[in-house]
Amino acid sequence: MNTEAKKKGVFGKVLNGIEVMGNRLPDPFMLFAVLAVAVIVLSYIMSLFGASVVHPGSGEEVSIKNLASGEGIQYILTSMLSNFTGFAPLGLVLSMMLGVGLAEKVGLLDYAIRKTILKAPPSLVTYAVVFVGIMGNLASDAAMILIPPLAAMVFYKVGRNPIAGLVAGFGSAGAGFTANLLIVGTDALLAGISTEAAKIMDEALVVTPVDNWYFNIVSVFVLTVVGALVTEKIIEPRLGKYTGEAVVVELEEHPKAGKAFRNAVIAGLLYIAILVVAIMVPNSALTNETGGLIPSPFLSGIIPIILFWFLTIGVTYGMTLGNIKTTKDVSKYMAESIKELSGYIVLIFAISQFIAYFNWSNIGIWIAVNGAELLTDINFTGIWLIIGYIILTAILEFFITSGSAKWALEAPIFVPMFMQLGYHPAFTQLGYRVADSSFNIMTPLNPYLVVILSFMQKYDKKAGIGTLMSLMIPYSLIFLTVWIILIAIFYMFNLPIGPGVTPFL
Repeated sequence: MNTEAKKKGVFGKVLNGIEVMGNRLPDPFMLFAVLAVAVIVLSYIMSLFGASVVHPGSGEEVSIKNLASGEGIQYILTSMLSNFTGFAPLGLVLSMMLGVGLAEKVGLLDYAIRKTILKAPPSLVTYAVVFVGIMGNLASDAAMILIPPLAAMVFYKVGRNPIAGLVAGFGSAGAGFTANLLIVGTDALLAGISTEAAKIMDEALVVTPVDNWYFNIVSVFVLTVVGALVTEKIIEPRLGKYTGEAVVVELEEHPKAGKAFRNAVIAGLLYIAILVVAIMVPNSALTNETGGLIPSPFLSGIIPIILFWFLTIGVTYGMTLGNIKTTKDVSKYMAESIKELSGYIVLIFAISQFIAYFNWSNIGIWIAVNGAELLTDINFTGIWLIIGYIILTAILEFFITSGSAKWALEAPIFVPMFMQLGYHPAFTQLGYRVADSSFNIMTPLNPYLVVILSFMQKYDKKAGIGTLMSLMIPYSLIFLTVWIILIAIFYMFNLPIGPGVTPFL
């Protein structure tokens, strides 16, 4: 066997091992059910030893509360429903998906994505593909299926290797998943979990969906350039000139789609204009007492504001197209989008119980205070601590691919611990997001890898999972490296990562 074959063999074995280990993990729902039971057992053991800690905020001694005691069992039974229905991410995500889901179901997001890529000038094709890929998380995971084949077709039409377009579309949509110019469902989901975790140390602290917004905006433009350079300087030279046959992708378009999109854009701009006027009027209900926006009812109510914006453009597009004829059609499309979240709703039930038990037992405070003291004692703080945490999270992506499940597992531990060290929960959340996003396309457990591989094999029948993974590695590693540099810059200069939010408390 030659050296190249050996390398592929070793690489393949590593991927196979990761896949086997990952598949042995329980389903996310069962994983958190098991973790909830583990918290009960741990609270019993720690209470036997009289574990306690001094709360850094109140100065009072806080003892571990036994979930297996009479009081604990009463709490488990009486709080189960409120733990679920009162869990912050549940309402945030469901509300966001009512609007975003409607825009997706009527075809608005699909049309916008296709036209952006297909109408890009040849010299800007790569940048358009990467930009749309990063912004594609507006349509959630659908972007990973929609964008790559379109990008491959466009690359072929301008005389470039279609496989390069395919991997550029998938690499940017996957590795750049967390960045966006708009506030999307991911922002609402993670902010809700972060808020629940922050309550371990500070009941009043709230992480809002806009707390990572400034960083995300910068990330979109930086990663668009970086992703395009990776494609043109690394991926295309490696692939070489394409000599295979063309793969025709049939694109059906409604005759009124262009008009519908134009009307939706006009409606969206009018909505924004009305919002700006509402903010600028004296004594606006959307501003604070001094007329500012940080903090303000505008930021606190950003989810309903974004929800109505998506409803406005979605309904306008659907009515022009003819998909929406009555009010019943609006509720039908929104119901369809919520149906797709059924698995998420089930998962949230288990996650909410786990976090509630973690908080009630005071295990979270105990770990946060003692963990922070340990890190301080060994002098492992500052930017290297953040980088270490990012790398740890990236490695965990190989075994737990669900972003919400992994953050729900990490947040109760790292958010309060890093709060003890002076870091804002939104900054810890940011470290999580860049790690989870960057390695999203590296894990063989990603269900979309097989789909993308099937697209790739239309152009290269010999391509295998190792081929695809080797093309994904540059995007993952370079995106992660660039993101770490960006985080270091925001950290060192204490730049705002969102409205009124900096890395430090």
